[in-house]
Amino acid sequence: MTARYRPEPFAAAVTGIGLVTAAGVGTAATWRGVSEAATAPCVPHRPELHDLPCDFMYTITGLDTRAVLGVATQRLMDRFSQLAVIAAREAVADAGLDLSVWDSARVAVVIGSAHGGLPFYDAQHTALTERGARRVSPKLAPLTVVNGAASSVATDLGAHGPSQAVSTACSSGTVAIGTAHQMLRTGACDIVVAGGAESVCSRLLIASACQLKAVSTRRDDPESACRPFDTHRDGFVVGEGAGLLVLERPEHARARGATVRAHLAGYGASSDAYSAVAPDPEGLGIERALRAALADAGVGAADIGHVNAHGTSTVSNDLIEATMLRRVLGEHPLVTSTKAMTGHTLGAAGGIETALTVLALQHQLVPPTVNLDAPDPQIPLEVVSKQARPAAFDAAVKTSLGFGGHNAALVLTRA
Repeated sequence: MTARYRPEPFAAAVTGIGLVTAAGVGTAATWRGVSEAATAPCVPHRPELHDLPCDFMYTITGLDTRAVLGVATQRLMDRFSQLAVIAAREAVADAGLDLSVWDSARVAVVIGSAHGGLPFYDAQHTALTERGARRVSPKLAPLTVVNGAASSVATDLGAHGPSQAVSTACSSGTVAIGTAHQMLRTGACDIVVAGGAESVCSRLLIASACQLKAVSTRRDDPESACRPFDTHRDGFVVGEGAGLLVLERPEHARARGATVRAHLAGYGASSDAYSAVAPDPEGLGIERALRAALADAGVGAADIGHVNAHGTSTVSNDLIEATMLRRVLGEHPLVTSTKAMTGHTLGAAGGIETALTVLALQHQLVPPTVNLDAPDPQIPLEVVSKQARPAAFDAAVKTSLGFGGHNAALVLTRA
């Protein structure tokens, strides 16, 4: 057997956070919504989904993207890219970075998205079938491609280093952050803006998810439909949003006197190689990713005090993930799923939830899993519910699973 390659330990500095979610616009508002939540935010019925079994989704309110970005700029981006740019601006400002004084070729952007500009694609398909080819927008390609968010953020920030898109379904944001960790470790760049962005109010996508029985059909009570780890969970609820981090080589952050929120110490990824739509029933794929992240960070299971789980509120996924977490980490970490406050933002989920894990480390506070009214007795975890729980911990884990068997895990440590 060939000896496994073990790179030198490396911990990237997390110096900035930008968040735009249904729980709040901006990092402070999102953290307040997630950590103080007694109930989920308003989850409106969407008129364009009226005839589907699931006609609701977590929607960002109180954000005028036209006012923030300007009409001309907004028109050049699909909504998922708009959210990414807004989150990136906040993250860079939070990091106290003036990118004009740094070598822009050493600033990289890595953003994950599962579907890119799918709603615009839907609209253009309708235009083609109903009104003919001359009615199709010439902007279809640049607005719908998955790399649109990374391209838009790089352009907006003037970042001339590598600009990359990651699309590994619902693990995209986590893989993007892990990719940033690797780029910084190799010295390819000094600063990376990384995370995920998604906005997919698409009749086609939601109709397909209904057929797959992946989404909740609790139309009479959408605010309580997303119920991670609950006995009565019946599927996820789609959300929109963006979550981006500014990550830096630690010596770069020290040299400029940056405030470090946390450290990204470990990353692991794997493939189930099992099914296009279902996880490995034993959770062996995500277990491999988690064990790799722990080894990369040089920490043991006993060191992990908190897990922000993938926790989608689907019947099988929650049980598989929970069983795996207990097997690898034991019963002591405090676990939460924040999707009941943000919705399942698909490719953005890992970016948003990694940012929330950083904030949990900073505040030494584990946010609650909202709507967990009847904990599933088969879930062998200490899941925080009802209200946030203060706790002392120095290391935390973020896990993500994606359709197609794409798994990823991150280990974050306290600054």
